[in-house]
Amino acid sequence: MGADHAHTIRTAVPAATVVAVADVDGERAVTLSQQLGARVFVNDDDLIASPDVDAVIIASHDSAHAHQVLACINAGKPVLCEKPLAPTVEDCHRIVVAQQERDQGDLVSVGFMRRFHAGFAAMKAELASGELGAPLLVVGSHRNVHAYPTGGSEGTLTNSAVHDIDIIEWLLGHPIVEVGWYAPKPTSLDTSRHDPQLIQLRNADGVLASIDLFVNAQYGYDVHYEVVCERGAVRLTPTAPIVTDRDLTHAYQHPADWRPFFAEAYRLELQAWTDAVSNGRPTPLATAENGLRSTLVAQALVQSMRMRQAVMVNDVWSDLVNSGV
Repeated sequence: MGADHAHTIRTAVPAATVVAVADVDGERAVTLSQQLGARVFVNDDDLIASPDVDAVIIASHDSAHAHQVLACINAGKPVLCEKPLAPTVEDCHRIVVAQQERDQGDLVSVGFMRRFHAGFAAMKAELASGELGAPLLVVGSHRNVHAYPTGGSEGTLTNSAVHDIDIIEWLLGHPIVEVGWYAPKPTSLDTSRHDPQLIQLRNADGVLASIDLFVNAQYGYDVHYEVVCERGAVRLTPTAPIVTDRDLTHAYQHPADWRPFFAEAYRLELQAWTDAVSNGRPTPLATAENGLRSTLVAQALVQSMRMRQAVMVNDVWSDLVNSGV
């Protein structure tokens, strides 16, 4: 994702220039730097501290996010961090507190690019119009060809499900208050996790979302959502731009991963972020608080998985507060 973002900025975001890159894979960093004409830093802290760097994009492993985001806050530099903001609620809370103490506004943005996808944006506008009546139920799927999140079954929640958590709260405008984790018979193609998983998310307005997460679906990358309302329903169109009728078949192709489906969303997200940074405006992206919320709900789902029962999100937060967060 880091290389993708860098190339997108170079080709489609005129308000920004990539001046430096760093990566744990030194050869990959050198290759990218040569393509972009950027400087290579061996150490991420040195890149963040460099006076030539005005803002930072973080697309590293989840476990590195907290340290790198905190370094950006300490340097007073705007940072766009890929999701999750951090894989633990404790680290997300540290980031939120550090930003508040810095008192420079929202330095931290989180890369929940679905907010910039044309289909999800149109769904939100349709729901806001009131023409369909009150939302009642959301049914969706989030499927990948092969597993990419680390961390086994829990990693599916803290790395992948955070997208669904954030988009549900953003679409409906209410926080998720109760979660449940369920699972059918697992696929035999990945023994490192329980896959697929079914998550249920109930928000403060009583709307229930039921989302299946299948990170080894094999057939293609596929995200589809439907919001059922009192007087109608609204759903995303298929992931492919065309449908072909041929040889007695009616079909469309699935992309191999998420990047083609969300390419324009990523571009719009980067454009919106760089425009805001350049003009000193508040971030139009998901905030650090949104990142904390998504990880908190994901942690509640982890507890539901372990306990095999529904979990109240506020109870998870209260337990963490009582333990010293």
